[in-house]
Amino acid sequence: MIPTPPRWRRARQIRRHLADHLVQILAGAVLVMLAVPVVYTAVFSLNAYNRSNLVWNPQGSPTLAHWANPCGPAGICDALGTSLRIGLISTIMATVLGTMMALALVRSRVRWRGLWDVLLLLPMATPDVVLGAGLLTVFVQGLSTFGIRLGDVSIITAHVMLALSFVVVAVRARLEALDPRLVEAAADLYAGPWATMRHVTLPLAIPGIAGAALLAFAISMDDVVLATFVGGDAMTFPRYVYVTALRGIPAEANVIGVSLALAALLLAGLFRAAGRWRARRPLPSIRADR
Repeated sequence: MIPTPPRWRRARQIRRHLADHLVQILAGAVLVMLAVPVVYTAVFSLNAYNRSNLVWNPQGSPTLAHWANPCGPAGICDALGTSLRIGLISTIMATVLGTMMALALVRSRVRWRGLWDVLLLLPMATPDVVLGAGLLTVFVQGLSTFGIRLGDVSIITAHVMLALSFVVVAVRARLEALDPRLVEAAADLYAGPWATMRHVTLPLAIPGIAGAALLAFAISMDDVVLATFVGGDAMTFPRYVYVTALRGIPAEANVIGVSLALAALLLAGLFRAAGRWRARRPLPSIRADR
């Protein structure tokens, strides 16, 4: 038997190591790629620029002046307040409506279920530009009859329509993953439909509902296409960033973006901690109220 040269054994070990850790390597590369824009945003929030915030200025940088006054540029905090208000309202509406639709699709016998699934996927598959143009036509032709102008109401309506499909899909996946024997056990313990919903279904579906709500809020805060089409004179934060991008996004916008990212990480950590705490709690007793 001919012995294997050391360099061949070494190459074989390297190939085997790469094959065993290929998924981890690719996942790490994807995470690094996703983190690059966030790191860029954080770094350029410390840039001491004159006119354009696209090039790093070594003179006077880094600086915390932009963090001390994030509302310095005219209209930036007004745009942020508009986005937060629209995002909260549209998130609440989309979460409530989407949860009810998911419950109806999972717990009820719905005819033409395949057609409903296709209709739910349409807003997700339709490009935002096409959806925005169609909604603009609907709002201009329909809402003008009632004297409603393009603005916050039209943006909220568009965001609810866009986020509703995502909420239904997320909550429905959570409900379908639940053990149906839990509902049957609640019925065996003489719990009515409302008691079963309050004490069994909704508590177990809270992680999916919370995740869907966070997704709906992120979709609303991230949208610029629909807000541009149907927003009228309402200036949201993404629209503000898009308008100022040609002359260089101000560092204060980077400060707000980093703050939102940190708030999202904190909120996700709180939800994770709350989920672990709920998992350690004993199951509540179910009263037999019908």
